[in-house]
Amino acid sequence: MVDSPGKITLWGIEVFVAAADERSISAAAKRLGASPSAVSQQLTNLEKAVGATLLQRNARPVRLTPAGEILRRRAQVILNEAAQARAELAESDLARLPRLRLGMIEDFEADVTPRLLAQMATDLKASQFLLETGASHYLYDLLDSRSLDVIVAAELDTGDDWSEVHPLLREGFVAAVPKGRVKVQGDVLAELKDLPLIQYTQRHYMGRLLSAHLARHHLSLPHRFELDSYHAILALVGQGAGWTILPPLALMRARRFADQIDVLELPFEPLTRTISVTARKDILQDMPGQVADALRPILQETIVAPALQAYPFLREKLVVL
Repeated sequence: MVDSPGKITLWGIEVFVAAADERSISAAAKRLGASPSAVSQQLTNLEKAVGATLLQRNARPVRLTPAGEILRRRAQVILNEAAQARAELAESDLARLPRLRLGMIEDFEADVTPRLLAQMATDLKASQFLLETGASHYLYDLLDSRSLDVIVAAELDTGDDWSEVHPLLREGFVAAVPKGRVKVQGDVLAELKDLPLIQYTQRHYMGRLLSAHLARHHLSLPHRFELDSYHAILALVGQGAGWTILPPLALMRARRFADQIDVLELPFEPLTRTISVTARKDILQDMPGQVADALRPILQETIVAPALQAYPFLREKLVVL
């Protein structure tokens, strides 16, 4: 059903906030899972309802007008209250939750996420599922802004007191090197320094975590490439272009390159990260814990067991919590 112009709708407010945040109609449409034309129509309806132009849509990037700035301050309050009301209404019977907005890191996209969604769909028969896949820092931002209800992501150690955290998986980073290029009985670090490091992008939290770890231990490693794709990184490693530092989840996601690389323990201070279920406190009762309980056996079967079979030395580095 198309909303009638002249009425302020919750969907119209949500569309406006997305456009204001993204500064782009197309980016807002992608975030909301709608078409750009539908987003534009909602914005037009909202502007008619409030009697003012809210966005300069011809600007690149899109800019808020003075009226838009005023509404933007009020809009987030409206969405927060709506989210709180929705959660309180669902508290009496979570099985009737109308919509669950779930964020999942890309590492779980192929093997883990479909199995989790299939199981949740059985338990929550009346719910519609909205899935957002992305990097951990991106998912945290969406959870913080109440655009998602639950996320599965690497812990960022932000010190937030508004969230509840259910640890799932601890993984230690490893070195991936071209097949047969490094003698594990020798000075591994010296051999690695003769190869360029292929870095995971520092635009993402994991890349910044790696860079901070190397800096903390005074390790200066030359690099030529900085990429955001596990497949691209391991493809370059397999072709002998350099070596990389990645978590085991990356190896399992890009396992088609396994016969082109060797996987070694880091020849310096170890580095780990924890993947957890995170949600806002006291909103969804025990559902975040239930999501974590559902995920642990899936992770053991689809990630941990195959990884340990391929790389037995990971037994202490890849653990379901």
